[in-house]
Amino acid sequence: MKISKNISTAFFLLLAQSNFGQGVSKQLYGTISSLSTPIEGVNIVNNNTQETTVSDAEGNFSIAVKEGHILVFSAVGLNPVKRRVTSEDLSLEKLIVEMTRKEEVLKEVIVNKNTAITAENLGIIPRDQKKYTQAERQLKTAGDFKPIMLLGLLGGSMPIDPLINKISGRTRKLKKNVEVEKKEKNVAKLGYMFDEVYFIERLKIPKENINEFKFFAVENESFCMAMNTKNKTSTEFLLGELAVRYKEIITGENK
Repeated sequence: MKISKNISTAFFLLLAQSNFGQGVSKQLYGTISSLSTPIEGVNIVNNNTQETTVSDAEGNFSIAVKEGHILVFSAVGLNPVKRRVTSEDLSLEKLIVEMTRKEEVLKEVIVNKNTAITAENLGIIPRDQKKYTQAERQLKTAGDFKPIMLLGLLGGSMPIDPLINKISGRTRKLKKNVEVEKKEKNVAKLGYMFDEVYFIERLKIPKENINEFKFFAVENESFCMAMNTKNKTSTEFLLGELAVRYKEIITGENK
């Protein structure tokens, strides 16, 4: 009877120790980015505890988790990411979370008789004037510092904003935003030109890797040039070559 009682006590202690180990939370640190650009303002929710936090200007965040907890990352304009915390994640110094931009697909295009009425036709803006995107407007407003501007010191007329933005790193960040915006536009254009069936059946890209492959493709300057000049023959040829290269990469990663 005494032996049985001792065994029961030992089993209880082992079970309690196991449960205690699983019940300890750990602060998980990480960085959220999209195309290597840190993302600010991403909401992170621990589905198991409902604890929430938001990424800072450098994309960094921290949140209390346990192994097996589900984290949900979401933000306006980004595809949400759901991730189960593993023991490997908890051993990392910093968890890297990559998010992708949402593709805006137009469901319907309506052509009416007033399509010829534009700001250019009405004389509001000059014809052939360059149209800036939001990121390009921000960069233009910030100014791009060039060494020749220092000559303005002699006449006391050197613009100070470009120099301040250069020193603070804001200009570099805005330039990066312009590049990210260009890549996102190319990804969207690629999606308009070729549907999902083309990627799966013609290029043999796994369905879950299609979006990642699009970003891989638009990193290639020759491909983007062919696509943007509407050279469909070259576009399809280069896309086929990139698909072969991409599949070799993911095959090597899975070995």
